[in-house]
Amino acid sequence: MPKLQKIIGHVLQQEQLKNDLAQGNVSHAYLFSGDRHLGKMSLALQFAFELLSTGVSEQQKPQVQSQFERLTHPDLLVLDQLWMEDVCENWEVIAKTSNVPQIHRSKAPKSKTDMISIDDIRALQERLMDTGSGTYRCCIIRSMERMADVAANAFLKILEEPPKGLIFLLTTEHQSSLLPTIISRTRVLPFQHLSRKDLKILLEGVAEDDQKFMSHIASGAPGMVVRLRDDPDLLRLHRTIHTTAQSFWRSDSLRERLQILAPLHKRGRESDDLLLHLGLTLREQNPAKICKSGPVFQQLAAGFQANTHRQLLAQRFALSID
Repeated sequence: MPKLQKIIGHVLQQEQLKNDLAQGNVSHAYLFSGDRHLGKMSLALQFAFELLSTGVSEQQKPQVQSQFERLTHPDLLVLDQLWMEDVCENWEVIAKTSNVPQIHRSKAPKSKTDMISIDDIRALQERLMDTGSGTYRCCIIRSMERMADVAANAFLKILEEPPKGLIFLLTTEHQSSLLPTIISRTRVLPFQHLSRKDLKILLEGVAEDDQKFMSHIASGAPGMVVRLRDDPDLLRLHRTIHTTAQSFWRSDSLRERLQILAPLHKRGRESDDLLLHLGLTLREQNPAKICKSGPVFQQLAAGFQANTHRQLLAQRFALSID
């Protein structure tokens, strides 16, 4: 469930949202843009809670927060985790982050990806027509880049003429992939990576060696620090992947390099994590290697973003490394 958390860093973004609310200058749509784990969704949830608490007495706020965190508040809609065949079919898990109807995704033809479809937008639109109970209603959509073109065009129509009092809080990791018309109808808040000093408060009580590794892996992303800190198994997994990635750069064997890159052939968490650690361990190499291999690694990452043939890209990348 979406627990409200203390926001680390992003002072300017927090101040802008606070001022917008105080001055009655709330936009009908905000776009929180930046890399993964920077705190975009956490701040979106925090701002949504503040909007839904407008006009609520201090005595009522605990009840509002309880409804908010259980996703039962009548003025809150969240489209986050999606039903996917053979990947995420547990409705109880999905209900912890999303409260927009998704039954249509489990019917033939069943959804096999986390792309937001036209049917998802239609299901959302039906809920948006409900009557609000307070000053504001909030609709949070995570990772707008998941929206298929036809879905994005349908959503644009809602964005152009939203119901009165409805505030959209949208997040994206890849703003450049969104329709320019959607971006132009939002107030964009860019999110940057935080300094190690900002992250230090999250690492209090953590062993020094783990602190260094977490800071290195997180690269200024507070959400990543929290995940590694709170999940020892995940921390061990990332240490293993990091060692494997180091082996890739040291290996003179094409066969070994191809074997290491095998997880990149398919989309998913394993592929994303390996790509992350390949980039991190490249920075650990000598300047000559960084200069020579950096551009081809960037081509690999860009190719994956453009949905180019993943296995072919990985093979070409392995062949290009001396």
